[in-house]
Amino acid sequence: MRKKLKIILTSIGLTIVAVVVIAASKSDIYAEIMKSQRLMNDVYKQLIANYVDDFDVEAFTRSSIEDMVGELDPYTVFIEAEDRYDLDLLTTGKYGGVGIQIGKREDQLTVIAPMDDTPAKKAGITNGDVIVKIDSTFTTNLNLDVASDMIRGLKGTKVILTIKRFGNDELIEFELTRADITVKDVTYAEMIDDDIGYIRLTRFSKNSGPEMRTALNKFVENDASAFILDLRNNPGGLLGSSIEILEMIVKKDQLLLTTKGRNKESNREIYSKRTPIIPEEMEIIVLINEGSASASEIVAGTLQDLDRAVIMGKRSYGKGLVQSVVGLDKDHALKITTAKYYTPSGRLIQKPGYISEKLVIAESDVDTAFVTVGGRIVKGGGGIKPDFEVDVDYNYPLTYECLRKGAFLSFVQQHKQTYSSLQEVKNDEQLLNNFQEYLNEIDLEVTTPGEKALSDTKIRLSVIDSTNTELNAAFEIIEKFIDNHEETLFAKERDKLSEFLYEEFASVYEGENGRFKEMLQYDNTISEALIILKNNTVYNGVFAVDN
Repeated sequence: MRKKLKIILTSIGLTIVAVVVIAASKSDIYAEIMKSQRLMNDVYKQLIANYVDDFDVEAFTRSSIEDMVGELDPYTVFIEAEDRYDLDLLTTGKYGGVGIQIGKREDQLTVIAPMDDTPAKKAGITNGDVIVKIDSTFTTNLNLDVASDMIRGLKGTKVILTIKRFGNDELIEFELTRADITVKDVTYAEMIDDDIGYIRLTRFSKNSGPEMRTALNKFVENDASAFILDLRNNPGGLLGSSIEILEMIVKKDQLLLTTKGRNKESNREIYSKRTPIIPEEMEIIVLINEGSASASEIVAGTLQDLDRAVIMGKRSYGKGLVQSVVGLDKDHALKITTAKYYTPSGRLIQKPGYISEKLVIAESDVDTAFVTVGGRIVKGGGGIKPDFEVDVDYNYPLTYECLRKGAFLSFVQQHKQTYSSLQEVKNDEQLLNNFQEYLNEIDLEVTTPGEKALSDTKIRLSVIDSTNTELNAAFEIIEKFIDNHEETLFAKERDKLSEFLYEEFASVYEGENGRFKEMLQYDNTISEALIILKNNTVYNGVFAVDN
């Protein structure tokens, strides 16, 4: 009895000690915070009161806060009223605007495409239109973000866009009433083979779940045996949307994700709570690349860990930090990283090197090799490593310079009246010759990597001896070689140039759906995914465990 009482008293004593230690620990933290806060306030007051010049107190405060959070990770940020657009777009799935996609083409603010059933589309704004003015402001020196902010606004308010249209000498003025523009997350969802579907998902917002459900139900109705989920260049978005989509695919009661942080509410295990809407035997390939991040990595990593999909492409970005938004007042908020994402196997999605080690006490996350539910080894180390790596050839300097300068768009705008359909365009044997003549007319210059290296070398060596005849003669030989190489680029890139021209013409005659359909024909990663889905041995072989 005495022994039992002694054990109880010892246990109570240990509990009291633990409580005291925790209380003391918290007390020490709070004391340290108070001390640091006093110091910061003192420095701030002294600067405001005594600095030699007057300065904008509000701007100084904003800059101080931004410097404070900027020393942490890239995702902890101070949000002001004018910066809430992206956040609101994700949480509501819509914004106030006129419904146009804009970009810079030949340094001009250009309409890439008007969205269906929007004020811009109804008013007759079309792709290729150059926006000369937004209200009374000329767009010559506006960057895309500023221009977008000026075009967006509250539903019911008006904005005037002054347009320069190819073939019209006079400017056209459109007075548009802003509306709620619903943004599509699923930009394309169609059967691309007799029994294989394809979904392009561009972000994870409030709209993602319903749009994915519609697409998957369509595949089920068409008796699809498989589908491709394209998450390439999808930067992520809402965690809830990624979980909603996983629940459409994964069996009920499966662990989907774990989050870990310092606070109790940041430590969660998330399980699938719903019966999936697609059959278990439906095969899936998920496409990722370096631009796939956050929610994209949650979907890809979870499906990989559960042996539910084959992952193809390139290793993803590696953004596995959870942010919580804390409202400070009606105009300001703070987005704080509060936890980390872990896939079902225990992999940390976040790539290393994201924190300032001089400020944060970094924990050593052991993150090397992990095991899927079927026993496969999958690699950690940040990001999601695909089961099949697919290399993409970006060595098309002329093509990408044409794209950057808007040459495809401009050429199509000039020649779209010549044809009545995309097939007519493809039947025109003179199309590429005409395009080459157009590039000569606009004097498009292509700077190749070799040319840039030569220029840098000439500058460095001229400092040593700019009169060396042998050196200058050597430079002339190299420059001639580069010039000859550039002249052959058109011939080498004919097929790639054709692809981009066809895609641009497709958007004119068949809309954005037509453009996507055309793009898919030339996508090497899609072609390889189709080969795998049509070969059960290869597809199922991915999930085999080596003994």
